[in-house]
Amino acid sequence: MHRYPEYFAHRHTNDELDCVPLLAAGLRRDPARTIVHFEDRAISCEDAARHVVQLQRWFAAQGLKQGDRVAVMLGNSPEHIHLIYALHLSGLVWVPVNTKLRAAGLEYLLQHAEPKLFVVDDEFDAVTAQLDCGAARRTHLPAFDAHDTSAEFATPAIGVHDPLCVIYTSGTTGAPKGVVFTHRMMRIASEAALRVADVRDSDRLFLWEPLCHIGGAQMLLLPFLANVTLHAVPRFSASQFWPQIERAGATQLHYLGGVLDILMQLPEREQPAKHTLRVAWGAGVSASSWEPIQTRLKVSLRECYGMTECSSFATANVTGKAGSIGRALPWIDIALLDENGRPVKEGEPGEIVLTSKVEGTFLPAYLKNPDATEAALRNGRLHTGDRARRDADGDLFFIGRQTDSMRVRGENVSAWEIERIFAAHPAIRASAAIGVASAIGEQDILLDVQFKDEPVEWPALHAWACERLASFQLPRYYRAVVGFEMTASERVKKHLLSRDTGNAWDRLATAKQ
Repeated sequence: MHRYPEYFAHRHTNDELDCVPLLAAGLRRDPARTIVHFEDRAISCEDAARHVVQLQRWFAAQGLKQGDRVAVMLGNSPEHIHLIYALHLSGLVWVPVNTKLRAAGLEYLLQHAEPKLFVVDDEFDAVTAQLDCGAARRTHLPAFDAHDTSAEFATPAIGVHDPLCVIYTSGTTGAPKGVVFTHRMMRIASEAALRVADVRDSDRLFLWEPLCHIGGAQMLLLPFLANVTLHAVPRFSASQFWPQIERAGATQLHYLGGVLDILMQLPEREQPAKHTLRVAWGAGVSASSWEPIQTRLKVSLRECYGMTECSSFATANVTGKAGSIGRALPWIDIALLDENGRPVKEGEPGEIVLTSKVEGTFLPAYLKNPDATEAALRNGRLHTGDRARRDADGDLFFIGRQTDSMRVRGENVSAWEIERIFAAHPAIRASAAIGVASAIGEQDILLDVQFKDEPVEWPALHAWACERLASFQLPRYYRAVVGFEMTASERVKKHLLSRDTGNAWDRLATAKQ
């Protein structure tokens, strides 16, 4: 078998980029070692192994067989972590369920994934009780017997390319797609997280991300790849963040979903003068916000780009160039292509198209969706549907989704670039830019704005934007909203936003008066 030591410095020499041998050996090697602190509760290897044994018995009692799917709708907890480890080691296919889903969204996932079992927390009984779960049996986790120490967990033969989980994409523009995520993909995602986050021996990584999201799931193997511990909490809390960091002595923070913006908005008195955080890593920091964030939060930023379909990561910014997503990871090659599949010139936007030197880096398929699979995987390449440009140094800059861009007066306009500018306005909590029909051809821009407290007069906000955006990037319409419906990865569900401009402020109509 081919080995890849030149790419994965943290890998063990006797495995083939797999999860099961790594996890099994890690749990058995040092039973007393603490791998996760969940708030004030320490989880040792022995603790995790004993939970896995009892969960494997429970799986058998439920009639589950290797390859069966298990949907999981749990909040972050030690029990959730133990269940994920048990699913890994048992050859069952984990289907993480976003805990924000309700009604039709839940039914769609359950009926599409066809799990045999649907495990829920007590707090989700009310929202799941009346669901049509298809063939799935809805149940709760069994109670743990602390006195049962009689056996060792089993490790059936599981291939590196066997499905480990089915992760449903955010579905910002349509029905979510189920990414078949293999054991090798999870291993690559975990190895990449070490590299992107600049992890060093004895680091303590803060884990707040929902475990139903790849951002959280990929963290759980890290204590078995390096001498690190995870410090987990139920959810992100702005008011508790700095006390949690202090108690944990955490060294890394993963940012997504506006986490850094939230921390920047806290009163400075709530941030300690000294803290242990060294690195903030993730995606979404604009060039203009780069230095203010590093200076205020006293961290080094490590921006990256990726998607679930490519084992979570494709690039990393290791030089600190403001606003850049960096360059391709060693096992990835990136081409930027135009609509005809030709490479674009330096500085021009193009679709991010990936190839990999490592077999199994990309998803084998979308579950029960051959059309989407064929559109994404073409001639050994993964077409991401995202756009970027490359500068003279070879560094990449993310522009946005091809489907999240507008055509305004002959220019391709990225909604992401507009939203990042408005995110810097002190009165704005969140915004979403969408294209709407224009009477003179192509599109105009409508910006939905959620204010923090008191709204800003539209003429004043537009004047502020004029100083920061190109003329073709300026919204024509502005509309105040109470809030946005979000995906699991904290993206606005733009397909739900109204394109009707009747209740929006029109800057051009005002100018004619």
